[in-house]
Amino acid sequence: MTLGSDPEPGRALWTDALRIAALAGADPHGCGGIWLKAGPGPVRDAFLAALQAALPPGAPSRRMPTAIADDRLLGGLDLTATLAAGRPVVQRGLMAEADRGLVVVPMAERLGAGTAARLAAALDTGAVAVAREGLATQLPARFGLILLDEAVEDEAAPRALTDRLAFHLDLSRLASRDLAPRDLAPRDLSPPVPAPAATELQRPTPPASAEAAATALCAAAEALGIGSIRAPILALRVARLAAGLSGDPLGEAQVSEAARLVLAPRATRLPPGEEAPETGPEAVPGDPRPGDLPETQETGDPETDRTDESGRALEEVVLEAARAAIPVGLLAFLAGEQTRSRSAQAGRAGAVAASTRAGRPAGSRPGDPRRGRLALVETLRAAAPWQRLRGGGVNDVGPARIRVRPEDVRIARYRQRTETTTIFAVDASGSAALERLAEAKGAVELLLAESYVRRDRVALVAFRGRGADLVLAPTRSLVRAKRGLAGLPGGGGTPLAAGLDAALDIAEAVRRGGGTPVVVLLTDGRANIARSGEAGRARAGEDALAAARAFRAAGQRAILIDTAPRPQEAARRLAAAMAARYLPLPQADAGTLSVAVRDAGRAA
Repeated sequence: MTLGSDPEPGRALWTDALRIAALAGADPHGCGGIWLKAGPGPVRDAFLAALQAALPPGAPSRRMPTAIADDRLLGGLDLTATLAAGRPVVQRGLMAEADRGLVVVPMAERLGAGTAARLAAALDTGAVAVAREGLATQLPARFGLILLDEAVEDEAAPRALTDRLAFHLDLSRLASRDLAPRDLAPRDLSPPVPAPAATELQRPTPPASAEAAATALCAAAEALGIGSIRAPILALRVARLAAGLSGDPLGEAQVSEAARLVLAPRATRLPPGEEAPETGPEAVPGDPRPGDLPETQETGDPETDRTDESGRALEEVVLEAARAAIPVGLLAFLAGEQTRSRSAQAGRAGAVAASTRAGRPAGSRPGDPRRGRLALVETLRAAAPWQRLRGGGVNDVGPARIRVRPEDVRIARYRQRTETTTIFAVDASGSAALERLAEAKGAVELLLAESYVRRDRVALVAFRGRGADLVLAPTRSLVRAKRGLAGLPGGGGTPLAAGLDAALDIAEAVRRGGGTPVVVLLTDGRANIARSGEAGRARAGEDALAAARAFRAAGQRAILIDTAPRPQEAARRLAAAMAARYLPLPQADAGTLSVAVRDAGRAA
């Protein structure tokens, strides 16, 4: 939910935020949780305080770091208790500790896919499965998830989690002055008063069956372009929760409120407008005139007719409530949000390198501590279940000893997300005609944009005349890259070997720095300047093939884009010598090129 067209949109949004806090606090696991978009500050702190106050007394609340290890998140073997008891003892993880409470995740946009999958599984089942370190058990984990999203530009919280949370709340544009007075208690669960006249407000809302409410919410979700079936399911839970807390039967007010709080923030389109049926001045809506009925048809069951009419009326009321809650500009924001989500997922698909020395902890494995870092705690955990069979601590004099065998030894594993650097080597010689060079520049700009979205670095090498020049050192600046490309002159000889040598030198420097280099070569493959700077196609071709074979020997991933008007055999031979993927420019659209670069980066 974002600011809308209310005369006091900030206060209205804060009132809705307090209502969401009260509902989520009353049943955290049933609601799934809250996707909260807000930066650190007094507004977010005030909302979290209201949410904490709405929880039942004694309900736990755990703050989860995004880089949490599996043993802390899921649980595992309690080493101290196991050694003391002589049998495996389970230690609860963070999700189990938060049973019937909340798990708060700061910087949720940086949450890894594996951690998000474990959280999603716990939300679905209400339990966490511990199947590690010789244990096989399930612990209750019925918690609500609070995702604190501080995303900017191309970042986004995992969609697998946000889809499972009932409430999507955007407080990023809310100011401190919009907060409610101190005496507004977060447990005030009465629905916000709508705008109709006071005589209408005094009438009790008609009751609605669960089936009619579900039908109305599904119809509203379809009209709003919501594709996930979880949205109306969560909305129905919220409606039932609101009815239970107020002590009233499930009615129109609760269903409308659920549509406003749960469905409206998920809308991807405005519902289509419906034309009112034509009625006479004395006609009563929904009451057919006798002359409209066929002579042979008898009047239907009045009770069934009233049920159908009430169902349609409920659908209209629910849809209108959701429509009124869609803030101005939300749909344009949603389009950008979906783009950012896709971009963030693409950026997370970068290469991940395994390491035994540095990086983010990724568990342990059996191994030789001389070839890695000893994982002492994991080693003791592996040895603990076997102490009774090994006789550890039974006949020893003095303190009990732990008997550790070589098969118990574990070394730590780490993961390092390597940075990809895309190195563009562009043929700017005279053999690349001006129009072909312009097309090549266009292709490079598209690839530059793709690299920027994935947060990769880019470098640009141009070869023409008698040598190669580093036009742009590895950088993340898309503006600098485009500026260097726009000022790239054309003409002169084709020192292809020099261009390949320069690109390979940069790639090796990137690899030494721990990065993942990918070379994209744009040329027609017709070299006429040798490494020595002398002209001559025969010698230049031999030097180019030798430089290409150096690429293969170094194991350097590369893509060769043939910029000739028609595919050239020389470019094919060069790509084969490099072990590079060959793409003729006339047949390679932007999507093909970007996929090729991304695949090469993953395989490097």
